[in-house]
Amino acid sequence: MENLQEQQVNWSGRGPVTRADETLVKALVPTLDGVILVTGLVGHSLVITILSSRRRKDGQPPHGTDTLLLALSAADLLLLLCLPFHTSAIALGFWPFGSFLCKAISFLGVACSAASVFTLAALAVTRYLTVVHPTWAYRSRMNRRIKLTVALLWVPASALAAPQFAIRTVSVSSAVQCFAFLSDFSQLVYSIALFFFAFALPLGVIVLMYAKIYCFLGHTRLLATAPQLERYQSQVTQTSALLVLVFTLLWLPSYALMFSFIGGTIAGTPGYRSIAILARLLASSAAVVNPVLYVFMSQKFRRDLLELLRERWAWCKSCLIGCPHLLGRDMVQPFELDTTSERGTTLLMDKILKKNKKKTAPPANAAEVHKRERNKHV
Repeated sequence: MENLQEQQVNWSGRGPVTRADETLVKALVPTLDGVILVTGLVGHSLVITILSSRRRKDGQPPHGTDTLLLALSAADLLLLLCLPFHTSAIALGFWPFGSFLCKAISFLGVACSAASVFTLAALAVTRYLTVVHPTWAYRSRMNRRIKLTVALLWVPASALAAPQFAIRTVSVSSAVQCFAFLSDFSQLVYSIALFFFAFALPLGVIVLMYAKIYCFLGHTRLLATAPQLERYQSQVTQTSALLVLVFTLLWLPSYALMFSFIGGTIAGTPGYRSIAILARLLASSAAVVNPVLYVFMSQKFRRDLLELLRERWAWCKSCLIGCPHLLGRDMVQPFELDTTSERGTTLLMDKILKKNKKKTAPPANAAEVHKRERNKHV
């Protein structure tokens, strides 16, 4: 995505720029980026909240898959933080944030995108071990090692992104631009390395793992053993495979356009800028597609989401009931005797005294009755 940002921001005469292109850049791109940013923030916040609530509810260490999904959401959130900087640069036509942020944002974008695909690869390996070799996964305490794995995944991701601090610079020729100053050959070598290690190799691991899982599930169907467990594992695997498929389709146009930009094959064509903008939007939407797929594909996630919404709604209702000043004035409030206030205590004591007086007070004509009884005995 960083190369696409460079292609769009540093549009220094590589083909004619029409008024329609300028309108598309200055109006449509910020709007779509805003939708992507808000959707991603809300979706990933819900994912993190639901997965964290599962951990608190169970009272046990988080499952390995949940830990990897949390790491994936964290990487996508960090990638979304880069979006406003690029949106501003594209809309303004120059880079207004200085040299350090030019290097830092480029580093963060490459590192987060690489960490995302590494996490997807780790998720595929975890799925394979859990489905095909559950006994080994349990005995090896795989879930406890997932946290260390998540931390280690950022090491190669950061290594792939580290050259951004060296190759990125700010140019002030006609306008301030954030670009890579490598030659075409050096840029091609770095792009090939980035494509191979941060995309093609992890994707090959992912495809291999899911192919083995589907072969195993097909064999299990033939044996007709544990249909309920097999159905659950199949659903989880299909969800994960769809995540990988969508991720691949959203990122492939960016890499294809990156190589075409370096080779100069279509960089001078009139519609190239529109194609670059579309590819960039697809790559940016890859950071928000995961929670959407969780909602539509995972039955457990939908159930947890509905439970979370019910809990929040119950909390809001209890807050409104506990805060009468927030309610409408025309609403009838339930009456309750306040025994803590002075007036309530007085009313309660008067009621008790009247009741005791009725029980212990002598009748009104007690003197006459006593006199009559004494006269009878006399």
